[in-house]
Amino acid sequence: PYPLRYFTSKMMQIATLFSLLVSVSLLKSISCSTVSGGSYSSLCDSVFCRIIDDSTKEIATLKSTIDEGSCIPQFGQKADQICNTAIERFSQEAPLPDDGSKENEAIYDKKVEDLEKILDAPLHVVYLKQLSLLREKSLKTFKQALTSEGTEFEAMMQADEFYRKEAADATRQNPEWSYAKEVQGLKASLLEIANRSRKVAEVRLQASKQSQQAMQYLQQQHQQLMAVQQQVSGATSPWNVGMAYRVPDSNINLSCTYQQGRGNIQLSCVPDEAASLLGPNGFVNGVTPGNVGVSFNINI
Repeated sequence: PYPLRYFTSKMMQIATLFSLLVSVSLLKSISCSTVSGGSYSSLCDSVFCRIIDDSTKEIATLKSTIDEGSCIPQFGQKADQICNTAIERFSQEAPLPDDGSKENEAIYDKKVEDLEKILDAPLHVVYLKQLSLLREKSLKTFKQALTSEGTEFEAMMQADEFYRKEAADATRQNPEWSYAKEVQGLKASLLEIANRSRKVAEVRLQASKQSQQAMQYLQQQHQQLMAVQQQVSGATSPWNVGMAYRVPDSNINLSCTYQQGRGNIQLSCVPDEAASLLGPNGFVNGVTPGNVGVSFNINI
């Protein structure tokens, strides 16, 4: 009926099919065991690195703003948003662990925890720089308030309130983010500046008093000299009289003065600077007869 060669060929086909089925089953078992171990961790790492790279770019933008000396408004909310967005992206893009696989669940939880820690570290550095900028602004506000009409206590309260408000806005909802030590350091700096300002004010006040005392001493010495002069020269008249006359169309000027009981006559030859504007007779033309200028004062 059928030759032996036919049966041999069929047996070979059956053996080949059996070997293929065994190979496929082995590949399936190896694939499942790999996904449950190292392959799942690799998939999580790929998503993890991609999210870290995108978040780092956002943090670099915030850091450049701080490095330029500008504070970031509502920095705490922005830092929380970066971390929360990264964790949310990881939960959406990373494969979920298989049901009942505690190893994969541990890998997933560890990635989420590491993700927040890695992002929190550079954000905390930016946070500390922002606190430093806020401290400088508070000190500047305090110094300006000291020069105004307000009291020292009011200026200190104003600077402290400004720092606390801005620092609270820059703080994440994270127990490791705190500005309590910075507040204590700010208070110490404010007290030091206040004491220094008080000492400067005392030195200025003392210098002002010494200047007033020196002026009073000089006035007393002047009065004593005037008294001695009156005793030597006798009683003097309280009248001080001065008179000046310029010869028309000439540079000759005659002036006479009587002051403290003494008379003085001076003859000078100087050009009249106002002649080009007021004419040869000057400003006094027609005011007094003969263009004579007279002035007098009384010391009482």
